Amino acid sequence: LFSVRFFMIIEEKNPEFWRAQAQTTLKSALSRKLNTNVAKNIVLFLGDGMGITTITAARILKGQLENQTGEETVMTMDTFPYVGLAKVYSVDFQIPDSAATATAYLCGVKTNLNMVGLSAAAQNGVCRTQKGNEVTSILKWAKDAGKSVGVVTTTRVQHWYSDADMPASAKRDGCTDIAAQLINNTDIDVVIGGGRKYMTPKGTVDPEYPLDRSSLGKRQDNRNLIDEWISMKKEKVAHYVWNKKEFDAVDPETTDYLMALFEPGDMRYEVERDPLMDPSIIETTEKAIRILQKNPKGFFLLVEGGRIDQGHHASRASMALHEAVALDNAVARSLQLTNEDETLTIVTADHSHSLSFNGYPFRGNSILGKSPLYGQDLLPYTTLMYGNGPGHKIIDNKRPDIRSVDTKSKDYIQQAAVPLDSETHGGEDVAVLARGPMAHLFQGVNEQSYLAHAMAYAACVGANQQHCVATTSYRLAESRSSAPHSSLTSVLSVLLGSIMALFLY
Repeated sequence: LFSVRFFMIIEEKNPEFWRAQAQTTLKSALSRKLNTNVAKNIVLFLGDGMGITTITAARILKGQLENQTGEETVMTMDTFPYVGLAKVYSVDFQIPDSAATATAYLCGVKTNLNMVGLSAAAQNGVCRTQKGNEVTSILKWAKDAGKSVGVVTTTRVQHWYSDADMPASAKRDGCTDIAAQLINNTDIDVVIGGGRKYMTPKGTVDPEYPLDRSSLGKRQDNRNLIDEWISMKKEKVAHYVWNKKEFDAVDPETTDYLMALFEPGDMRYEVERDPLMDPSIIETTEKAIRILQKNPKGFFLLVEGGRIDQGHHASRASMALHEAVALDNAVARSLQLTNEDETLTIVTADHSHSLSFNGYPFRGNSILGKSPLYGQDLLPYTTLMYGNGPGHKIIDNKRPDIRSVDTKSKDYIQQAAVPLDSETHGGEDVAVLARGPMAHLFQGVNEQSYLAHAMAYAACVGANQQHCVATTSYRLAESRSSAPHSSLTSVLSVLLGSIMALFLY
């Protein structure tokens, strides 16, 4: 690392280094042409809690994991030519949760905190108010258009659990838990993540952790949603798998439906994942794409790096950043498997966190390390800290002395200004990065709810499809007008060939 940094210093001290770099970037920007194709496919990568500070820190970590200084690293998402910002507030709160934001970027409607798939006219916690206030998502719009749809996550695929987590009043009012809705609402072709215990009757022994009581089935209605899902797909080739061996055996070419649930709850953090039991987000993304892309009408795929958020809530920055790096690696694999002429790829976040990147660390300093400057209390601090969270520890009016603490450990909890059991979300705008058909629609500062409408416009699904008819008509006319030219060219080629043959003869 020292030798790499030494040569970089020499190179970067030369003004021509920066000028040449800028000219290369300028030429690339000037040569960029709008891709106005209809998006046959959409792949939406959602980094849960992946605010701009997280992106910057993950970029540095990714470089440092490759023995670089880190700051100059270019992540895959950094290469996306179109960048915008999304405002993430909910209808009733300045700082949102993942339910309200999911409703915004998937359904195109902002709503209240703790509500998903409902407009703000419904009331949080009052189940009977959901009737008539339901809103549909781009998954349904895509499915209605004949496309295949999939969801890949590193958390539970339900994330809002089972009927055991519903209050009695909600059950009386006829509301349904998220796990049941997963198999009965939109017909999702590929579902990959964790969450086995929310799908099986209470007390069902988990196949991977038979002695762990916390892994037992949770459902109180005695339904086995996995069995129900399998029976619903009898006319199709459908596979349910729960471990990597079974997952690897699934042939995308012959598979219509796949449900893969690798853990009773959330999947493991990337740095703690058992590669013999659980696939990486790169592998799950690839499997999903290979299954979905067989549909000639295209597909919509949501890939969520969900444990970025959970790492932040625990104030374990190392965990959160490694999850973000893994998501970026999945983006890279997705781009290899798809064609940019017909696939719109978007990377964004639902919200940020209270993570701060501070102090004056030297270039190449570990992103998980300490600032070379001490505080007024003559104690060191890490360059990554949280505004609040479990890392607030004041003993005898002093912060902990971390001089001998390995802050790069995956288990290290960053210090925080305010004591909370769980660190909170942040409310600043999040980045939206796009490439592929109609990617230029994702520039500027927009409401987060705009994203669903822009994706739908690009793919000609949902409402607002007048331009699709015009585009199709124009291309058909263009094809017809070029036909005589093509025929004439063929005739001339044959004639020229005959003349050459005469000369040769």
